[in-house]
Amino acid sequence: MAQRTTVRTTYDVGRTLQPIYSGGSLALSEDGRILAASLGEDVLLTDLTNGKELGRVEGDGETITALALTPSASHLIICSRSLSMRIYALSPSDTAEDAIELHLLRTLRPHTSPVVTLATDRTGTLVGTGGADGVVKVWDIRAGYTTHTFHGHGGVVSALHFFEVEVPESEDASENNKKRKRRKSRHEEAGDENAPGENHIQYRLASGAEDGKIRIWDLHKRKSTAVLDSHVSVVRSLQYSPQEKVLVSGSRDKTLILWESHRWKAQRTIAALEGIEDAGFIAGGQVLYSGGENGRIRLWSAATGQELTQEQEPGIETDEIVNILHYASLQYLISVHADQVLNFHSLKAVEPPFVEEVIEPLPIFRRVSGTHDEVIDIAYVGRDRSLLALNTNSEDIRIVTLSESDSAGDATQGRYFGADVGLLKGHEDIVICLDVDWSGHWLVTGAKDNTARLWRLDPENDSYTCAAVLTGHAESLGAIALPHSAPQESSAAFTDPLSHPPSYIVTGSQDKTVKRWDVTKEMKQKLRAKYTRKAHDKDINAIDIDPSGSLFASASQDRTVKIYSATEGEAIGVLRGHRRGVWTVKFAPKDSQVPNSGNKGLIATGSGDKTVKIWSLADYSCLLTLEGHSNSVLKLAWLPYRPVDTRDKRGPQIASAAGDGLVKIWDSASGEAMSTLDNHTDRVWALVAHPVTGALVSGGGDSVITFWQDTTSSTLEAATTAETERVELDQKLQNYTYAGNYREAIVLALQMDQPGRLFTLLKSVVETEHPDPGSISGLDTVDDVLANLADEQLYKLLLRLRDWNTNVRTAPIAQKILWTVVKSYPAARLASLRPQGKVGAKGSLKDILDAIKAYSERHYKRVEELVDESYLLDFTLREMDEVGGDVKAITNGASLLGFERDVIMVD
Repeated sequence: MAQRTTVRTTYDVGRTLQPIYSGGSLALSEDGRILAASLGEDVLLTDLTNGKELGRVEGDGETITALALTPSASHLIICSRSLSMRIYALSPSDTAEDAIELHLLRTLRPHTSPVVTLATDRTGTLVGTGGADGVVKVWDIRAGYTTHTFHGHGGVVSALHFFEVEVPESEDASENNKKRKRRKSRHEEAGDENAPGENHIQYRLASGAEDGKIRIWDLHKRKSTAVLDSHVSVVRSLQYSPQEKVLVSGSRDKTLILWESHRWKAQRTIAALEGIEDAGFIAGGQVLYSGGENGRIRLWSAATGQELTQEQEPGIETDEIVNILHYASLQYLISVHADQVLNFHSLKAVEPPFVEEVIEPLPIFRRVSGTHDEVIDIAYVGRDRSLLALNTNSEDIRIVTLSESDSAGDATQGRYFGADVGLLKGHEDIVICLDVDWSGHWLVTGAKDNTARLWRLDPENDSYTCAAVLTGHAESLGAIALPHSAPQESSAAFTDPLSHPPSYIVTGSQDKTVKRWDVTKEMKQKLRAKYTRKAHDKDINAIDIDPSGSLFASASQDRTVKIYSATEGEAIGVLRGHRRGVWTVKFAPKDSQVPNSGNKGLIATGSGDKTVKIWSLADYSCLLTLEGHSNSVLKLAWLPYRPVDTRDKRGPQIASAAGDGLVKIWDSASGEAMSTLDNHTDRVWALVAHPVTGALVSGGGDSVITFWQDTTSSTLEAATTAETERVELDQKLQNYTYAGNYREAIVLALQMDQPGRLFTLLKSVVETEHPDPGSISGLDTVDDVLANLADEQLYKLLLRLRDWNTNVRTAPIAQKILWTVVKSYPAARLASLRPQGKVGAKGSLKDILDAIKAYSERHYKRVEELVDESYLLDFTLREMDEVGGDVKAITNGASLLGFERDVIMVD
């Protein structure tokens, strides 16, 4: 077998970080493990202990308006703008570990308008629906019928809450008074102090509406028992405390009201001074929590109404709390914010016995991002590159872990692959660019607030601090870079990088200038620029520093790339050739050399003209133009050069990400596209390669972060193995055919899926010069083989017969073998055949037989036409016998004259 002269680069999707919540309704199971959240039109079930997807419910094409999960996670209820309510039963999967199977029990139409809010009771048997039509209904979840319908609200029902109250027996009119008195007297005579019937539990449903009114519904008497009218705006939250026997309501009128359940009178009104979105009880009903437009969890004394948490600065608009998830069994509560972030707040500070005093705000010990928004830039950070810094179209930079460690069974830990472990806060506007130094401990970011920041990352101590602020640009920063050259291994900077920041930073801005900032160990909080240079005529999109740290390059919308001396800041070269703005520029690593490129190295650029260009730094000439993307090239990344084996003739490779959603791998020596990676549905803005392993990570506007696994070695090995096996099987097939071992030859040809070999084999059988008497196909041994095929083999054979039957030259053989198959198997066996695996066909046996039937009818029609034409020819010749003249045709009886064939005689 000839060796390959080159090796193709192959990548597979290793893992992905995808959104789990994109806004809207969500619910939590009682044990805090399962989160059910809206994701567009779908609902995603996520395990909060390890971040894995447990299940997914496909949407019905309309926006989800409300969803609810029973406390035990036995059922999921989903309502959408299609006016439907779907009820799913949840059960552990039998086939996949850590998965949940969802079975649709029924689909209902609960209201004449969309359902705005849902609530389930403590037992998980009832669900309440509140519609935009002002109607409240109660449903039996398992049976799927309406148990109660309540009218009374004049607007949209915005809050629902099931609760249970203790009712004295004297208020229960459902029992006979005489029987109750006799039963009580018998217990008194017996001396039973705990006589039953003194108090009993009854179910209630509280509903709040946009008109500010709250109604309490008695589920036993099926009527309203109270109307609470004190709020002047939308009621967003209702919760009952069985210990304190009070109901708390929170409203967008910026108040919390406590209602005593005995008389349903307002016990206390708390002025929160912010629109309330959710509120409830903790610490056995002693403490109230609330959250709303300020984006902060606040605690209040249920007894006095005083705020227990220290004064907190209000957050920005995206910090607004839209929901709070909590169960009494959990030692934390989860605040859900407008930017789809879930913050876990510890409740240790209010654990019983609780002494009412002013306390610090509840600490956030875990953060989960529901969505990544648009992934603008990413970088490997940490000494071992086990963390990822994410720029997700936000003012903050998220640090997520890539560690495989898993704190199973505990949602409070959350140290799993892709979990948030740090947050860099400081910028006042969206971060556009970032870069990391050789050590992974120093990160720089540039933002629309016209500033850059240098961050010190110490993952071992969970310390992520801002070391310096770079202020001086007049407009937003679009490009930033750090030196990537590592110091000598014997130096202190190499052994202790946390104490040795990068020597300098280069920034580029929309003000068309580049600046160099020198960094020292004794740097102040704000740095001053060493020099400022007018670099381009339009916005600067990217900056990169060469491996030696002596040069840097800037790419601009003015379609040029300029090379500068990092020391002086003087331009020493200009790269011209792109027809549109240049989005990205990257110096090649030291070991990436291409023939005829000189010894000064390479630089690659990507542009809005959909091309990647590779330039020589020796004379700034363009060596290659790589074409293949159908949209702007937005990001480049050089891959570490690592030949697979002696057959690997690839040159240095470069990866490009573009607006067409694709990532391409190029050979910089030949300009050939080695591989195309497709897992994004929107622009791919971010692309980074691991400095050691070359593992690629891409992120885009679809909020998906894809980790690409290099499978070049394994693919090459698999291809070599497959080629060897193919040659061995091919030789074996030839041996069987030559020896006349049709049984083994036919089975092996079906196994190898070689239609040409199989047809030649069957043709030799059908056209044999010495057929066996009584054989259908021509040989009894072949009849026996065809009559004893496995289902998969038989299905493959029928596929081949279908294909052969479409051609006039191969149809007779196909018809003969088909006749053999039909005569050898009962109709029931053939009807039960199903496709197994990828065998080149879709659908059932009916599709195959329909195709065979259509072409067979065409063949028989053609045969009939040939027969008709033969009669016409025979008729013509016979008529010619009767025609007198110069020509006489002797077509019959020529043998009587001693001729061996027909003779035509001409006078």
